[in-house]
Amino acid sequence: MAAIAPSGVRIGCRLIGEGDEAHLLPGEAHSIPARQPGMRRASGAARWIAHGLLAELGVGDAAILRTPSGAPVWPEGIMGSLAHDDDMAVAAVAPVGDIASLGIDVEPAQPLPDDILALVTTPADRTDAADRHLAGRILFAAKEAVYKAVYPLDREVLGYEDITVDLNAGRATTKTGRKARLAYCVVPRVVVLAFIEKDRG
Repeated sequence: MAAIAPSGVRIGCRLIGEGDEAHLLPGEAHSIPARQPGMRRASGAARWIAHGLLAELGVGDAAILRTPSGAPVWPEGIMGSLAHDDDMAVAAVAPVGDIASLGIDVEPAQPLPDDILALVTTPADRTDAADRHLAGRILFAAKEAVYKAVYPLDREVLGYEDITVDLNAGRATTKTGRKARLAYCVVPRVVVLAFIEKDRG
């Protein structure tokens, strides 16, 4: 997992287990309205990973609250992203610096159903470099990760058709002109990290 992250970005994963909801700090638990045990368990697992990554950066006991839009609120000077599927949670954090924003997504390492693939893919997407059985799933996760990276910067809702992904080059572009770089792995899950480098102009 760590091998896919650029310098300065810490990334971690955890299989979601019974009792992971107990890892939610009191403020986090209050900010997450979901009453389904599975959702709270996944949120607890993702935040447990993030707390550990933040501790590596010298940030301790910081509650990662959930906004009404679902986005996590990070401590000042930190950016990050959380994701989970039914079985695994992932998190990525970085100090504010050369990277302007980042997003992460995790998906099962299984082919994407054809009906969802048709909704996600545009003629401009390039996936030739990816495993052909998982290319659709990687593309889906890449667009989800890019959206998470871009939304805090532009506050604009984007559809799948608004994000063009080139897995061959490891890049993505949005209709708003944002350019993101991509890194991904496919074992044991498809995990895609999208990051936007700070404009040096």
